[in-house]
Amino acid sequence: MTENAPAHSALFTDFYSLTMAHGYWKKNINHRAVFEMFFRRQPFGNGFTIFAGLETFLENLRSFHYSADDIAYLRGLKIFDESFIDYLADFRFTGSIYAIDEGSVVFPHEPLIRVDGNIIECQIIEGMLLNTVNFQSLIATKTARVWLASGKGQLVEFGLRRAQGPDGAMSASRAAFIGGASGTSNTLAGKVYGIPVLGTMAHAWVMAFPGEEEAFRAYADIYPDKTIFLIDTYDTLKSGVLNAIKVGKKLAEQGKNFGVRLDSGDIHYLSVEVRKILDAAGFPDAAITVSNDLDESIIQTLTNAGAPINSWGVGTQMVTGGTEAAFTGVYKLAAREDPAGALVPTIKFSDNPEKTTNPGIKQVWRIKDQNGMAVADVLSLEQPAAAEPEPLSVTTQPSPLDLLEKGKRYSFWHPAADYRHFYHEITGTAECLLKLYMDKGTVKSTPSLAEIKAHVAQDLDSFDSSYKRLLNPHVYKVSVTARLRNLKLELIKTYLGDL
Repeated sequence: MTENAPAHSALFTDFYSLTMAHGYWKKNINHRAVFEMFFRRQPFGNGFTIFAGLETFLENLRSFHYSADDIAYLRGLKIFDESFIDYLADFRFTGSIYAIDEGSVVFPHEPLIRVDGNIIECQIIEGMLLNTVNFQSLIATKTARVWLASGKGQLVEFGLRRAQGPDGAMSASRAAFIGGASGTSNTLAGKVYGIPVLGTMAHAWVMAFPGEEEAFRAYADIYPDKTIFLIDTYDTLKSGVLNAIKVGKKLAEQGKNFGVRLDSGDIHYLSVEVRKILDAAGFPDAAITVSNDLDESIIQTLTNAGAPINSWGVGTQMVTGGTEAAFTGVYKLAAREDPAGALVPTIKFSDNPEKTTNPGIKQVWRIKDQNGMAVADVLSLEQPAAAEPEPLSVTTQPSPLDLLEKGKRYSFWHPAADYRHFYHEITGTAECLLKLYMDKGTVKSTPSLAEIKAHVAQDLDSFDSSYKRLLNPHVYKVSVTARLRNLKLELIKTYLGDL
């Protein structure tokens, strides 16, 4: 992304963030605050979500500032005090960011990102954070669904032309690669993110020549090592595959192989028939690639039916989210500094239990059994502390007051319903998921995109298949410790008592 990209401008935020920030400024309020980003509902009726967009968010946050033009624009609105505008002219985020590793399997209600800084800077970055993480998590999750539906097959993202604008296309290519795509048709994404770029030919190539065989021959002459013929321009079985074989024989004489692509028609029937014809002609290694508005349901149906398909080109349904327009990520205040300098928990209370927040500064634990399989995620409280120059926690370890240990039995409570709970003895591991990624405005090292992608596959393998099925997935347990539940009930009682 360039210096002039919208996400680098601190104007890339909801206007209410600026009006609130101005209000804090006028009231001389700029104390320490802790916000948490989480989501409320799984997209696509899914059993899991893939957390994506963290590295993009950190990169944008590092460069997040107001240019001279931005400041002139704000001054021209004639809404903000000049002293506040002067403050914004030097604005940089100086707080700390804790986050779950990008590419992790995550669930509703648990903090994905914790923002610890002064309340004005925490407020200003809200819109950019949510815009970045919400979209990429949506697309990475969609892609993971498609990838799993294909039996973890070769998946190519073909969505540039249908994505929501240039940034949507770039973000989608990045997120799709994380979620399981092997490559992209988006050439710029290949350059910027190092994603393998893949593509064959369009129907226009075939139609630009007097005949199909001539078009195939010309393409094979130019790209003998990467020849994939699009065989459905005229007639797949009576023309396309036969002409592909004619040219393929010439390639075989050079020790080269080829593949074919189907982009229309009855994909199951055609792939089976094309496979028979290719095998009969002596080309059992000629791969079959398919496209044509595919989604996870279609791909799973074809896979379960045993369609002889080697790779999948998926565009629109993957890079737009298909049936799901948006991800339900939100950003809420979890704690604030009081006049005595102590961090005190905050809560948003709602008549809808799902919208009542879990108060305080929290850690997320992933509990696994002795076989390394995930059993439940648990939210615990970190140790309250008075304001001090260091971040609240420079490690991922919580206070001993809410520490989960192997061999001990705990009661874990539903994050929204205070009466639902279960007991569990930790027989395997209990791992803290939130880690320090930015310390006082300085970004720590982040993994490569390939490492994030590998983490997705590894993390998915630690969950039972019942959580990963497309339809009616089993609901994974996300709970809170007894200490957090008691704090929540105490605060609800306190606020209700004032009404």
